[in-house]
Amino acid sequence: MMFVVAAFALIVAMVCLLVRLYVGPTVYDRVLASNAFGTQTVLFIGVLGFLTGRPDFLDIALLYALINFIGTIAVLKFFRYGSMGDVVKRPAKSEGE
Repeated sequence: MMFVVAAFALIVAMVCLLVRLYVGPTVYDRVLASNAFGTQTVLFIGVLGFLTGRPDFLDIALLYALINFIGTIAVLKFFRYGSMGDVVKRPAKSEGE
């Protein structure tokens, strides 16, 4: 019964994070809300795995946590540098080359 209440509380928290993701005044508020939503999703997958008696859900939750972390870093890098590629600017070729 306690895990059902935990799952319900996680769903409520995820809905609040979706509202924050939509309303957030800055990009960083939205990135933080999406990262927190991903963390809540990992917790929800773990609780769901416990409720259904499927311990292999923890492997899925761990994989989702890694993808969430890498995705957050990539989005923040994009908004900081404006590109997902090389950060180093290469000098332009001269006319004689």
